[in-house]
Amino acid sequence: MKDDIIFDPVEGVSVAVVPDENAATEDGKQGWQVYLLNSNPFPLRNVIVSSNGYGIRTNGEAVRTSTLRHVILEVEPQSAVPIEPIDPDLFQLNNQYWVSYYRGPQIFDKKYIFVPDSIVPANLIHIALLDREGVLHS
Repeated sequence: MKDDIIFDPVEGVSVAVVPDENAATEDGKQGWQVYLLNSNPFPLRNVIVSSNGYGIRTNGEAVRTSTLRHVILEVEPQSAVPIEPIDPDLFQLNNQYWVSYYRGPQIFDKKYIFVPDSIVPANLIHIALLDREGVLHS
């Protein structure tokens, strides 16, 4: 039965982490916002994004954040939607975003993992769909 399922690769869907003044933390740190980008000529329907962080702190302690789930009914073609703000204190962890969506009757899914310390100003690039700079994972 599992052999009957077609697993086509995910193309044209990305996750970006972007500096955002509106998402500033309570202690005044630079805020960051996570976006889901659809660069395809078709919409993504019934999108589910599951996010969490995990890793080892500098003192050797294992840490795992809560899992958050977000449902987005539709992501229009050539557009981006905000997923969630992210606290810069979590950048030392693996930050995982598992995206599942439908294109017609077929389901697609992919994990996007931002490895520790990859969300830094040195890795910012221009993201055309947002017309802003951020860290992009495709």
